[in-house]
Amino acid sequence: MSGSQRRTVLPLARLSRYALLTAPILFVVTFLLAPLGLTFVLSFWERAGFKLRPAFSLASYETFFTGVRLGVLEKSLVLAIVVTLLGLLLAYPIAYFLSTRVKREVGQVLLFLFAVPFVINPIIRNFSLAYLLGRTGPINQALIGLGVVDQAVDWLLFSNFAVILGLVMSYMPFMIYPLWLSLVGIDRRLVEASWLLGARPDATFWRITLPLSLPGVFAASIFGFVGTFGESAVPIILGGLGYQLMGNTITSSLDVLNYPLACAMSSVVTAAMLLFLVLWYRIFDIRSFLGKIMQWRY
Repeated sequence: MSGSQRRTVLPLARLSRYALLTAPILFVVTFLLAPLGLTFVLSFWERAGFKLRPAFSLASYETFFTGVRLGVLEKSLVLAIVVTLLGLLLAYPIAYFLSTRVKREVGQVLLFLFAVPFVINPIIRNFSLAYLLGRTGPINQALIGLGVVDQAVDWLLFSNFAVILGLVMSYMPFMIYPLWLSLVGIDRRLVEASWLLGARPDATFWRITLPLSLPGVFAASIFGFVGTFGESAVPIILGGLGYQLMGNTITSSLDVLNYPLACAMSSVVTAAMLLFLVLWYRIFDIRSFLGKIMQWRY
């Protein structure tokens, strides 16, 4: 290849790389960053009848932080933390079992099966759960039939229990995947070295396995927290029409055309989610979460 041909190929290769990078960047900017920016800008606008008037007003944020919706924010935060912790307690043993106790092929099949329920519409899933928990549902009938209770249990549905159960069932499976990725990427020679040095299995877990899987734990926490914090269907179906979390509170503001207030609440929720992402980025090196996975995979 002559020098002129080589000089022609190099710019073409460079342009191809730039094109491959530009396409996803434009997609993210157009369909993610731009809508988020527009939402933040609209949160400062004012309502003028059925229209919006450009302004720089903090009225929507003042309404949010000084009214009853602040209590909804606090309740949503507490509930999101509880659901995230419960999800971790359930997801971590499952991910640990799939990554250490079964063959890789079997583990991948089981991971796929965890995703199968999500091909069903989430509203149908939640209504099915509501039927199971209802006064005339199979669970209450089984409890009465076994003599555990004399009459139907009311707190199984339209309660904090039902909402927490629905949220855990909705987002716990998503938490398994980052945990499994983190656990399967741990160098097994470290665990074996701990055994050879005489450490007990529980000591090996607490001193080696758990610390090395913390990036996956934090990533799974983000999946659970973000999903729970913004959920709107589960509170309405399993908690009842009067049960308010941030997701359906924002929807209620949209129903009455109070777009600035809805945008203000959405901006606060987004800021909380971004805070968790920044913490994960600052605390954990992304390479510790993905590097050994790629090494194991290829």
